[in-house]
Amino acid sequence: MLWTCVFGLWGLSRQDSVWRDEAATWQVAQRSTAEIWHLLANVDVVHGLYYLLMHVLFTCFGPGTTTLRLPSVLATAVAAACVAVIGRRVAGSWAGLAAGLAFGLLPAVQFHLQEGRSYALVAAGAAISTLFLTTVLQRPARTRHWAAYSTTVLLTGLLHWLSLMILAAHLATLLWTRAGRAVLARWAAAAGCAVAGVLPLIVFSRGQSVQVAWIPPLTWHMLIGPAVLLAIGGTCALPDRPRAGRLSAATVGLPLLAVPQLGLIALSLLQPVFLDRYVLYSMLGLALLIGAAVGAAVRAARPRFPTASRWILPVTLAVAMSALLPQSLATRSPASRVDDVLAIASDIRHLKRPGNAVLFVPPLRRDVKSLTPDAFAGLRDIALAVPPEKSGTLRGVETAPDRIRAALLAEQRVLLVTDASPGARPARGARDRMKTAVLHRYFVPVADEQTRGRRVIVYERRSTPR
Repeated sequence: MLWTCVFGLWGLSRQDSVWRDEAATWQVAQRSTAEIWHLLANVDVVHGLYYLLMHVLFTCFGPGTTTLRLPSVLATAVAAACVAVIGRRVAGSWAGLAAGLAFGLLPAVQFHLQEGRSYALVAAGAAISTLFLTTVLQRPARTRHWAAYSTTVLLTGLLHWLSLMILAAHLATLLWTRAGRAVLARWAAAAGCAVAGVLPLIVFSRGQSVQVAWIPPLTWHMLIGPAVLLAIGGTCALPDRPRAGRLSAATVGLPLLAVPQLGLIALSLLQPVFLDRYVLYSMLGLALLIGAAVGAAVRAARPRFPTASRWILPVTLAVAMSALLPQSLATRSPASRVDDVLAIASDIRHLKRPGNAVLFVPPLRRDVKSLTPDAFAGLRDIALAVPPEKSGTLRGVETAPDRIRAALLAEQRVLLVTDASPGARPARGARDRMKTAVLHRYFVPVADEQTRGRRVIVYERRSTPR
């Protein structure tokens, strides 16, 4: 836990940068409970429990990058501790220590270790539920153990319902270890209660599936990452020869790694949802298998080289840290994310003039106004009809295209906040196309600033239309 916390606190602020996904957490966490419920009725209900948790933390400790990201750091530390305990139980103390240390070093984990989103908390919930599963399989199980297991899976599913694929991984472990009928029956009851509790969220969130419409369809090159992970996991599992009916690193780790990855691929064939962060918790299995491989190396070297065997883990750790150092540094820089919502605020401050108008293309780029309202003081958001907080949305409700056009034609100076031009999507929707068309015909750009994926362009009225 201490090791992972040190990794998490290193460069936690990322030079005071916040990207668009974290900006969504930030602005929702600052709303009242009633406003959050209003939002969840329209969008992001899948993140509802996480938003409510962050609302409590922002209320108690105030908004900031530390409050935003520290829960993910602590959750990842808990997950690493659980991996260490599981590894010690199924493969020995060296394997457990190596697995816990390896978890925080994995590139995907390092990326989300400092994210103001729910994925690290989901990984912690998956790790705790897996720890409960190993407990009931290795010791005389009581009702409270199964209740704790079911409750953990339920809460994790409420944080993100795709985490329920952990149940399929656990079922694979039970079948692989030839668990008895009584254990299978109790597991089915516990799993059924958890699924029943998450089912209303699943059904309701399906009505908001348009939120993931931007995810591209599954392609062959997307499968390279999962294939590499499975190959590494399978290679690490080779030294492990589990005995029938006994838990091992392979019987726990391989299903934990493979089932969520394969399950997400299968779901993506029905609807494109293939994002690796949705199954971040599968890295628990990879860390466990890596730890088992290191533990096997220590055991193999101990009879002939008892002193040297103690240095296998430290040397492996040093080599891994050196190899991953460039990636670790890059992950902790603002450039590692698509954009920086806060960086463009300083450009707004020095480019604006009192009474100027401001436009956002697309409207979701209004998040910078929600996070830094002082930067927009004196500017008029001429397209906005209902603010995000009152409309129960993340971007607000804009007025009709003809009204926006009329308002634009009455302006002499307009600031446009949009994405930086490299890789930026063309304007979508009637409103955004109208905004850009009117600016192109009746206005001329006089200033253009781009900062970390965001762009602000200042337009002044032409003497004659183009």
